[in-house]
Amino acid sequence: MRETSVALDAPQSASPQNICPYCHQPILPTYYFCPNCGVKLSEAHLSTSISTQIMIYAFSIILPSLCYLLISKWPGWKYYKSKEAKVHQIGIVAITLLVLSSIVTFWLIYVWITDAIQSSLNGLNTDLNGY
Repeated sequence: MRETSVALDAPQSASPQNICPYCHQPILPTYYFCPNCGVKLSEAHLSTSISTQIMIYAFSIILPSLCYLLISKWPGWKYYKSKEAKVHQIGIVAITLLVLSSIVTFWLIYVWITDAIQSSLNGLNTDLNGY
């Protein structure tokens, strides 16, 4: 009986997860940053809501050229790098849509340029045949 009362009276030591690794101040496990020194403790969870998915997918489909210019701002990479399975899957879908929309965009540009060159050559041939 005595042993249990001693164990209950002993102060509980803080686990390493509840102490900032930089300044060694107590923290809560839910903190993303240490309130004392500001060091980053963990990554914030990425949203998997339907509206967020629609935004990422639309950005991947509609704006492929801007995605390449703003690749660090494009959320698809962040989602792809996540260790959470659902978030990672959203990243894979976003990257796939980006690649497919890029292929379609480059194909359309090629077709439009080829048609423009062909119509210009046809116009020149018509003008030269008229002389």
